[in-house]
Amino acid sequence: MRRTTALLAAVALLAAAVASSVQHRGPAPAARSTVRLVPQARLGAITARRSPPTTASCLARTSGRVTCYEPAQIRAGYDLAPLYARGVDGRGETIVVVDAFGSPTITADLASFDAAFHLPAPPSFKVITPAGPIPAFGASGKDRPGWASETSLDVEWAHALAPGASILLVETPTDEVEGTSGFPDIVTAERYVVTHRLGTVISQSFGATEQTFHGFAQLSPLRSAYVAAAAAGISVVSGSGDLGATDFKSTPPAIYTSRVTSWPASDPLVTAVGGTRVDLDASGRAIARAVTWNDRFPQLPSVPDASGGGRSVFFARPAWQRGVAQVVGAARGVPDVSMSASCTAVVDTYVSFPGTTGNWETMCGTSEAAPLFAAIVALADEEAGHGLGVLNPALYALSAAHAAGIVDVVSGNNTVSWAASATRTDTVTGFRATAGYDLATGVGTVDAARFVPELVAESRALAAR
Repeated sequence: MRRTTALLAAVALLAAAVASSVQHRGPAPAARSTVRLVPQARLGAITARRSPPTTASCLARTSGRVTCYEPAQIRAGYDLAPLYARGVDGRGETIVVVDAFGSPTITADLASFDAAFHLPAPPSFKVITPAGPIPAFGASGKDRPGWASETSLDVEWAHALAPGASILLVETPTDEVEGTSGFPDIVTAERYVVTHRLGTVISQSFGATEQTFHGFAQLSPLRSAYVAAAAAGISVVSGSGDLGATDFKSTPPAIYTSRVTSWPASDPLVTAVGGTRVDLDASGRAIARAVTWNDRFPQLPSVPDASGGGRSVFFARPAWQRGVAQVVGAARGVPDVSMSASCTAVVDTYVSFPGTTGNWETMCGTSEAAPLFAAIVALADEEAGHGLGVLNPALYALSAAHAAGIVDVVSGNNTVSWAASATRTDTVTGFRATAGYDLATGVGTVDAARFVPELVAESRALAAR
């Protein structure tokens, strides 16, 4: 017990040191009138009413262009079976999922998802609203269906990979203007989670382009939840965005025509999760090496889809990115790691809130990648016996050591093009995946069976220094 307490204290000190070392980088972007909080979930092209779409059925319906995955396939693709065989499935841990509004049917939807895939119910599934009551759901309400789908994806797929972990859904009552309502409510909610130590890993699938803030002075107070989480040894992960090397302006669907990144993924106290495309057969066996997620749909020419990545305009390069300075320069680079996100290799998600066209939606994006990685972190927390706090120092140390659990992604890019109008196509040239760290997929992706014990061992080594 004394050794565990000492280790926890060391982890907290390490996290606090990381938090105190974060540097603001200038100059700040020009002021904007509003800052929009955007759910990152993408809806795939396939829906079904009675049963989840299979890989075979999706390929048949799309002439081989889109494949669909069930939990067993994603589990196999990330090599989780050896961990489960050792009893490491997240038991004793709680994954905290934070979403604006939530879904009015999430409890029943999670039960239906579990029944379809023969998954056990989580030991505990609770919904709390520490920032205030949630307005009544309306299918035509602004962003409400999008957030409901987002919530379903986050909850169901975090549970799918960490079936022994409890799930705490934290809903907030606004998403409209981040500088005055949306983000402050999320800060309130997350600080409540941290203060009461309700989980060891927080999963976020939302973001706002850094350039839409009035500058670092507006953003800085919103970081308080992450500073508190770091000091408490709680990990925070966030999707890096779904528009490649660019992202939305303050009035989506307008898009920046230059390279930008989004916060909170760009925050050094957060692990930014980018996207890959994984190609799996019906059993989950990889039939091709993972590549950078970058999908182009002719039927949606105005919406690019690719792994978010680039250099922050707010945060200087953290100490743990010193080894990749030739890539990130003087700035904090994102993403840090990547997981499945492709919209041509989608995951089945169950929804039943009013207005849905089919109970089974296929979904994608870094909103998928973030809860998948949060689930793997929960397994590592179980193995460690405590929360691991800020993950990035250990993650980059493992990458530098060429740890077996880090699987490099070496092909693809996050350059995006879209139809800005009937007569104009805009392009933002992004970054290529290369050997080692890059601004398309970070250090790469993971083999969970190897990565989990490596992450625990490296975190302990860093805490002991």
